[in-house]
Amino acid sequence: MSTPSLPLADLVRQVRQSREYPRLTDAIPYTRFMGIGVENLAGEMLCRMRYAPHLIGNSLLPALHGGTLGALLESSAIFELLLKTDTERVPKVISTTVDFLRSGKAQDTFARAFITRQGRRVANVRVEAWQDDRTRPIASSHALFLLSEP
Repeated sequence: MSTPSLPLADLVRQVRQSREYPRLTDAIPYTRFMGIGVENLAGEMLCRMRYAPHLIGNSLLPALHGGTLGALLESSAIFELLLKTDTERVPKVISTTVDFLRSGKAQDTFARAFITRQGRRVANVRVEAWQDDRTRPIASSHALFLLSEP
């Protein structure tokens, strides 16, 4: 874990070139707390939320809290926009819809974001999250982000 010594825009530019994703996720206290990191797995940029007991919402099952899955989906979308577009600032959420498809087990969860449409000011992003089987997502979301002010 490192403390950012650069402004976020400079750090994002460096991570875009170096692909040292942990430098970016470690610089954000919220993603550190949630255990969310960006990883290059088999040539694909994925987000992983490492399991921790504080992520459980229903201790009887035990199942991940819906808010933690929402945080993973939103973080994945933001990292995709930061690392795949030329935006100089953290995109702001305009709207988001989350579909909870299955109960999240007490284990690591992965997410992959896809920019479905990008204009000069806004971008649409679709994200899917899964655990054991990528073809059986546990949650998905569609989100609209503001990339720049007028």
